[in-house]
Amino acid sequence: MEKPSIKKRLSKVLAAAGTASRRACEEIIFAGRVKVNGEVALLPQTLVSAKDTITVDGEPIHGAESKVYYILNKPKGYVCTALRTSKTKLVLDLFQDAKCRLFTVGRLDKDTQGLLLVTNDGHFANRVIHPSSNIHKEYLAKTNQEITHEHLIAISNGALVEGVFVKPIRVTKIRKGTLKIVISEGKKREVRHLVETAGLGVIELTRIRIGGLSLGTLPEGSWRPLTEKEKEMIFE
Repeated sequence: MEKPSIKKRLSKVLAAAGTASRRACEEIIFAGRVKVNGEVALLPQTLVSAKDTITVDGEPIHGAESKVYYILNKPKGYVCTALRTSKTKLVLDLFQDAKCRLFTVGRLDKDTQGLLLVTNDGHFANRVIHPSSNIHKEYLAKTNQEITHEHLIAISNGALVEGVFVKPIRVTKIRKGTLKIVISEGKKREVRHLVETAGLGVIELTRIRIGGLSLGTLPEGSWRPLTEKEKEMIFE
């Protein structure tokens, strides 16, 4: 049992309690949504212990949860957020039987399907999405016309995404209108921007690999726990 006097960073404590990923917890703190002993705490590095009362949006956090790790084959039409608006379908709706608070590791946009990691481990999530991990992600893109050599060159040359110039690691034509793209940056809608900048329309986009972990034959909309070996494969 942890000693009550041991102090840890507020953002780390929130992530350990399953509030969100470490990075998202920092954003929650900056937004003024977290109180420590009734006072708003705006610094992620604020030191807290088990003696302190911590609330998020007025609700007390729980102690550290047992960590869970899932692989999901995300269907189209679902969004990677915990905030519901009108008829929005959330990825987390697929985990209604889960016993703990979950969040997605990074995001796939509403129209993109495929491999998505879901967990309650903020440290793990931060490690996966942090640029220093340099984890490659592979996508399968179906386009609205035949892919030419010129298209491949244009995609390989990169594009401006969110104000940053990015280039894919590898681009390969698979069939007449299908290609694979490997990236490491992971900017918002990066793969779509790269393909569309080359003059191609994206009909379907599927993420098929994160690091050394492949989607495999997991049915669309289905999920299962990751094995310890699979968790390690992500960082290979």
